[in-house]
Amino acid sequence: MQLHRGNLFLVGLPGTGKTTLGRQLARRLEKPFLDADTELEARLGVSIPTVFEIEGEAIFRDREEAVLAELTAVTGVILATGGGAVIRPANRERLKANGSILYLHATPQMLWHRVRHNRHRPLLNTADPLGRLVELYEFRDPLYREIADWIVESEREHVARFAATLEHEQRNALGA
Repeated sequence: MQLHRGNLFLVGLPGTGKTTLGRQLARRLEKPFLDADTELEARLGVSIPTVFEIEGEAIFRDREEAVLAELTAVTGVILATGGGAVIRPANRERLKANGSILYLHATPQMLWHRVRHNRHRPLLNTADPLGRLVELYEFRDPLYREIADWIVESEREHVARFAATLEHEQRNALGA
């Protein structure tokens, strides 16, 4: 369970816990944590929903790709990506080439339960957010699986077991 270039990149649908679990993994593995969405918002000075509203999804994806190009070039980090980062082939190639990838998996029904009150997710602000989650899952799940080194259910206990295993193997690799 060696991390390529010391990096662990988290991918998955909105609501899988990439940011929350990424922070926990970073603490356990004693690595810096980066969040692609947070970095993008900081650079633009506006929220992602605002970018979607004003510029549309295509421009957002261009901006996201540029930020990911920079963030995946760093070594020794835990990086939470945006849920749609895998849509573009260039992003998938960068992620795969520059780190190990953890796909945090959850069913659309579980995700709906988690995010149903969150209005900060522009792709889910529709008349049928559960239906939209199903569509996103059907399209993106194969892309996540295509690049994933590991697939872990996004419940806390599953991620905790993965983190403990990874932490143990990293310490053994360092001879600690």
